[in-house]
Amino acid sequence: MWSDWRMQVMLEIPDELAASLTPAGQDPVSAVIEAIGIEAYRARRLTGYQLRTLLRIPSRYEFDGFLKQHRVEKYTSEDFEQDLATIQSIEENRTTDHRA
Repeated sequence: MWSDWRMQVMLEIPDELAASLTPAGQDPVSAVIEAIGIEAYRARRLTGYQLRTLLRIPSRYEFDGFLKQHRVEKYTSEDFEQDLATIQSIEENRTTDHRA
């Protein structure tokens, strides 16, 4: 399974920027992992299950809360555009079928 291996990454961030990049009271390492994971999920490089595993979120319910808290939409504008194109294609096929 993909979670059986670990990668260690070292980041150097100037002290004057570190406080601005990390939410108050949050561990900087956790903040970085969350940020990378959220962006990968938005870009669809990670599934919801993979992000939950990365962030050790135990349930789908808690995961939904996490996404809402971070303003991550599951249904994106790209999803809408794809659905719209599919609907238009179906309608065009129906029109063509009725003419034949």
